[in-house]
Amino acid sequence: MEESETVEGLLPLPSPVVAIAINGNSNSKYIVQWALDKFVPEGNVFKLLYVRPRITAVPTPMGNFIPISEVRDDVVATYIKEVEWQTDEKLIPYKKMCAQRKVQVEVLQIEADDVVNAIVGEVARCKIKRLVIGASSRGIFSRARRLSSRISEGTPSYCTVYAISKGKLSSVRPSDSETSGNMKDDTSDTSCSTSSSSRYSFSSQAEWTEADSVSPYSHFRSPSLPMQRLQALSTVNQTFYHTKANSVNFDHSRNVSFDTERTSKFASSRPSYEDLDYAELSSSRHLVTDSNQLTSEQASTSSAPPIKYSSESEVNVSFELEKLKIELRHIQGMYALAQSETMDASRKLNDLNKQRLEEAVKLREIKDKEEEARELAKQETEKYRAAKTEANYVNECAEREILERKEAEGRAFRETREKEKLEKALDGSVQQYQTFTWEEIVSATLSFSEDLRIGMGSYGTVYKGSLHHTTAAIKVLHSEEVHRTKEFLQEVEILSKIRHPHLLILLGACIDHGCLVYEYMENGSLEERLFRKNNTPAIPWFERYRIAWEVASALVFLHHAKPKQVIHRDLKPANILLDHNLVSKIGDVGLSTMRPLDSTTISTTYRNTGPVGTLSYIDPEYQRTGLVSPKSDVYAFGMVLLQLLTAKPAIALTHLVEKAIDDDKLTEMLDPEAGNWPIEETKELALLGLSCAELRRRDRPDLKDHVLPALERLRDIADKARDLVSNGQTPPSHFICPILREVMDDPHVAADGYTYDLKAIKKWFEENDKSPMTNIPMPSKSLIPNHTLSSAIMEWKEGKQ
Repeated sequence: MEESETVEGLLPLPSPVVAIAINGNSNSKYIVQWALDKFVPEGNVFKLLYVRPRITAVPTPMGNFIPISEVRDDVVATYIKEVEWQTDEKLIPYKKMCAQRKVQVEVLQIEADDVVNAIVGEVARCKIKRLVIGASSRGIFSRARRLSSRISEGTPSYCTVYAISKGKLSSVRPSDSETSGNMKDDTSDTSCSTSSSSRYSFSSQAEWTEADSVSPYSHFRSPSLPMQRLQALSTVNQTFYHTKANSVNFDHSRNVSFDTERTSKFASSRPSYEDLDYAELSSSRHLVTDSNQLTSEQASTSSAPPIKYSSESEVNVSFELEKLKIELRHIQGMYALAQSETMDASRKLNDLNKQRLEEAVKLREIKDKEEEARELAKQETEKYRAAKTEANYVNECAEREILERKEAEGRAFRETREKEKLEKALDGSVQQYQTFTWEEIVSATLSFSEDLRIGMGSYGTVYKGSLHHTTAAIKVLHSEEVHRTKEFLQEVEILSKIRHPHLLILLGACIDHGCLVYEYMENGSLEERLFRKNNTPAIPWFERYRIAWEVASALVFLHHAKPKQVIHRDLKPANILLDHNLVSKIGDVGLSTMRPLDSTTISTTYRNTGPVGTLSYIDPEYQRTGLVSPKSDVYAFGMVLLQLLTAKPAIALTHLVEKAIDDDKLTEMLDPEAGNWPIEETKELALLGLSCAELRRRDRPDLKDHVLPALERLRDIADKARDLVSNGQTPPSHFICPILREVMDDPHVAADGYTYDLKAIKKWFEENDKSPMTNIPMPSKSLIPNHTLSSAIMEWKEGKQ
């Protein structure tokens, strides 16, 4: 005995361990908080159990997983450290909670796939006697509830398991030691209660609830107040007969059987909740009857040996009977009160039913009125829509008539202007070109300055220059290509004898040094604008329709020129130039072929010594056989049409467009920078381009009889779209002053060939001597009024108002 005490004095007993199983969700904080509030005062040591799945695979950036057997060891180690670090971060709040309470805590991470086996195994290994887990409140069949149930069932019997839900104790699975202790306590309480015969008391509802909360099985429902009273009556009855048996000297066996019978009778007659008042009344009456029977039995035993009754026993019996009478009156009052409450509830239920019927009738009336109002609103809406549709139709008819009248006027004006241009061209067909000296060419190009170079052609370099106060494009042949004088002379001959609105005008030439002077085209070549080489704005689709018609009309003019027809042989976007209004003109006719024109030459061929031109635009039959005809230009024109639609290189373009049409994906091939293409007309234009680019010459359509009429119809559609855009108050680009970036009030042409607002260019000359556009010194500061442009700007402004 002394030895054990000494050992206990030297080595203090270890503190009991409380294990807390957490998974990091929102309920885990409640679980830890409850355990700290419950077990910290007892001086327990806490152990946090966290189970995480085993690491069998490593994630990839694409969201997949690779088994660790297929990953390098250093990558696996890094990933494991990352997972452990993330777990430690997740457990920090719970460590802080324990630190705030100043308790000893141990955090244990268990790597396992089965959470139940991991927790149960840790409890068994450390012999933990208290385990706190979480429980779900969403239903007995939920996954969390099944998991907590499995943990409770698998935990060793010496461990008490507390299930916590939302910070409150949900259930307890006691250990074996607690169960046996409770059974002993219950037995002792029962013996004490049965041995007490002098007094009893009825437990109140508050006392019952407190006792129930202390019990480990506190999650069961506590008895109701009527049930408590029934149990109290049973106890009083047993006490009463026990007292009677002690005070009266009856036979011992009879007393025992009597008490047993009474006890079983009261135990078997416990009523249900529905019949509780009648059962209590019945039991009270039975109790009174039994007391009367007991009195008669006492009287009948007068012949037996005299029995001495103690005054104390009589007093006890009277006291018990009086108490039973009081309880009976109390039960009768409760029964009457219950009947009264039942009648009141029935009356209120009838009133509520009546009110509900009245409300239902009112609701039906409101719904009927709402339906009528909805039908009336629907009729009014239909009338409004019909009136609006009619008004829109009238407005559309009026707008259509106005547009048709404007289109007719515009068409008549354009036809008149084109007729005048053609007449002028015919009248000037015998005009000769102007001869320039080499000194004038050198002066105009500032000794062929690189700043003035605007292009590099197949046979020479093109410079921008000013001759006789006129801006011009000067083409100078390469010095090493003097042997190509044939093409040079041929181009001079063709351009000097023919005139067409859509053929580049030859202003003059310097024959001795191989120089050609053309009119200057401000917007460069069609190729530059289609492929946006100098960040120039895209050409709208309606302007492309018009350019296609202009190129076709120029080709028809060349093919039917008299006395000799002209075959261009090198038609491509690079040889189609655009002026400031995007009007197209065909240039570079140095490779053209001139043949006598008769009734058969349009459909016949002409053998050339060798195919010339640009790859992807050369007629396949001409390339193979050397036979040239007007259909050779038709093939090149088909390629130009497809490039106008797609803005793509000519290589394999016919195949791509044809495949897109077959797959109904033509819109994907169109140039998106051109605006909203009209689908049907664009498809018709694409099919026309494919027919012109047929491999066999005989399959290509006639340019004058088939292609030009179709393009003329499409041009009219494009003109309507352009007029609509013009009506949208967008000023043309040539109305804008290059200096002010606004519409000009008084346009004047300067010596560099550009048109400026008068006030802006005068102010510019006060500070600069160079051109605002070319940054080249001005030959003079003279200004010429541009009356034509001024009139156009005035008309545009009036139309805008």
